[in-house]
Amino acid sequence: ARGGLEKRIFPWGDELTPKGIHRCNIWQGTFPNYNSEEDGFAGTAPAKQYEPNDYGLYNVAGNVWEWQSDWFSSTFHSRGSLTEPDHNPQGPKRGTTKTIKGGSYLCHDSYCNRYRVAARSANTPDSSTGNLGFRCVFDA
Repeated sequence: ARGGLEKRIFPWGDELTPKGIHRCNIWQGTFPNYNSEEDGFAGTAPAKQYEPNDYGLYNVAGNVWEWQSDWFSSTFHSRGSLTEPDHNPQGPKRGTTKTIKGGSYLCHDSYCNRYRVAARSANTPDSSTGNLGFRCVFDA
């Protein structure tokens, strides 16, 4: 998700809005009472609304939470080496909740701040909401 950037908070660097430019679709204003829609959207944004990361992926932060194929564990990813992280770690073999990443248009730093690259959360596989989606990925 970092697009090749090492040790950065967001896929584009460390500033949420570099030079005042919105790079993801999240809640602006006072949550949950007022969304100023500074980024132009109250709900989901079109897929190519913001610049892609350096790998060409769009919306890896904000917009909608993205389902991951891994089962969720709050401690699984902390078991690996920080200097030599696993390539495509598979997560636990079983569980009750799936991992979701990326945050959504309902995230605000006052309570969620999950639009950071390293952030992940969990949700039950039978969930469906307007701020939850998935990304189709395939080998080209």
